Amino acid sequence: MSAYGELLDRVNRVPGVRGSMVVALEDGLIVEEDLMVGVPGGAVAALVASIFRRARRSVQSAEFGSAQFVQVEADDGLLFAAAPPQLGDLLLVVIAEGWVNVGLVRLEAAKVVEALG
Repeated sequence: MSAYGELLDRVNRVPGVRGSMVVALEDGLIVEEDLMVGVPGGAVAALVASIFRRARRSVQSAEFGSAQFVQVEADDGLLFAAAPPQLGDLLLVVIAEGWVNVGLVRLEAAKVVEALG
């Protein structure tokens, strides 16, 4: 298992998580993924990377520093994106059921992002 694979496995152990990916922030390309069957990784990676880049620019424009975590709630689940506070190249993307323990996802995501940074 690769170093990224071990990090993703850590997040995927949270009940309700359907998968996670390490994604290139600039273009949304998947660097490493660990997803359940049927999860559209490529589409989610591109969407979440785009949302995260826009959120980061907006937060910086408002002079609130640098966005580090973005959560999107949808009808069929949750999407999370997390990145190191410094402008790095990689983004952690987590796909989860709507009932997932958000605090636990955030805790595990923070540990993974620290390793990515």
